[in-house]
Amino acid sequence: MSEQDVDFAITDYLPHRYPFLLVDRVLEIELGTRIRGLKNVSSNEPFFTGHFPGKPIMPGVLIVEALAQVSGILATRSRNLLVEEHGGIFLLAGMDKARFKRPVVPGDRLILDAKVLSERRDIMKFGCEALVDESVVCSTELLVASG
Repeated sequence: MSEQDVDFAITDYLPHRYPFLLVDRVLEIELGTRIRGLKNVSSNEPFFTGHFPGKPIMPGVLIVEALAQVSGILATRSRNLLVEEHGGIFLLAGMDKARFKRPVVPGDRLILDAKVLSERRDIMKFGCEALVDESVVCSTELLVASG
């Protein structure tokens, strides 16, 4: 399995923009197989204002969204679709077996791993893990569908 070039613009393969773009960089990618992304969790994240004042914690639903975004990048890049040219986006269609192991806080370096478990027509199933300091903070299975 060879790794593909990771020097590409995330926004070519993902329609999200600030403040909802939750992937800072792709670290590794094997088209059709797996992806590893990065989200540097800063104290300036807009969601920390209310979640929770005095004890900021990244909402679990946003950790799942970040995993869905790296899954979407892998899906669109594997099919060589560009958001602008083809409207090629994948939407989160389902989630199973979500588990949250510990809070994600400002200063954490969130590693986002997704691997393809199955693919059928325009739906892909991913096994996903989010890690901080090599420890799993969230695991889930996601379905993404071509939108």
